[in-house]
Amino acid sequence: MKIEIFSDFSCPFCYIGKTKLFSAIKELQLTENVEIEYKAYQLKPDASKLETLNYKEVMHERFNGNMAKMQEAIDAVHAHANEAGLTYNVDEIKIANTENAHRLAKLAANYKAADAFTERLMNGYFSHGFNLNDTTALVGICAELGIPIDEAQRVIDEQLFSDELAQDRYDAMQMQITSVPFMVFENAYGIKGVEPHEIYVKTLKQAQQIANKRLAVIESDAACGADGCDI
Repeated sequence: MKIEIFSDFSCPFCYIGKTKLFSAIKELQLTENVEIEYKAYQLKPDASKLETLNYKEVMHERFNGNMAKMQEAIDAVHAHANEAGLTYNVDEIKIANTENAHRLAKLAANYKAADAFTERLMNGYFSHGFNLNDTTALVGICAELGIPIDEAQRVIDEQLFSDELAQDRYDAMQMQITSVPFMVFENAYGIKGVEPHEIYVKTLKQAQQIANKRLAVIESDAACGADGCDI
């Protein structure tokens, strides 16, 4: 079963949604049957790659200085995170540009380390104040996951995987995706935003049925191979 996850490393609900999805996958014992593809969706593509902004200050501006509404929004994020078993430290979150992180996620996928890379970055960002603009730290995480450090550094220096990021943007546009997380299951079902645990379980079961049908093969002796045709 293939699942495409459109997300951004700086999206609090993306980490929550991903965690809930993986919990459902584990519950259904589908870990070995699922292929996850992470699709980049930058929420703030124009964010500085050098400087960071304080999360609370950005939220304060977003709510025009209304502290009550800002705290209400933060409390809602905390509630969703806690439900998924996550602990967010909003006082340490630094708003940064996520482009280099997405580039390295593409590299990590080549080494079958995309899940581990994404988990490390999201956990670090939301719980431990990880700076996504810190390319040295990003490359360091790649090295810890067994990805050659020279390759990771080259991705940053030469801005590799630009075509892949452009394709992700195009795919999101074609699907009319305007917010994340957005998950696509077997190109047949979708989950937008964060849903209760049972919705992920139900959607996985439905998608698995489709995947099983696609894998069903009707055999016939009338077929051709490299050694010729059997009649």
